[in-house]
Amino acid sequence: MRARNLHRYFQKLLQRADLEELRLTFHGLRHTCATLMLLSDVPVKVVSERLGHADVALTLRVYSHVLPSIQKNAADGLDQMLF
Repeated sequence: MRARNLHRYFQKLLQRADLEELRLTFHGLRHTCATLMLLSDVPVKVVSERLGHADVALTLRVYSHVLPSIQKNAADGLDQMLF
């Protein structure tokens, strides 16, 4: 499905669900999904593959804003295992 048609289809779904005032975009949902997967400790490689990115480096560049909390989660997890 072409991007323009997908946008129209998605907007119609929002209207039917009476959610158009939320101003959601399909791309925004994709971005939210990727961010939530990364915050849930889904490996970056898996997220990258699900998004259809050519390589993990692209995913890391686009979602670098999420990495500080991922690093903290990793450190906290290691701390719990050791102590």
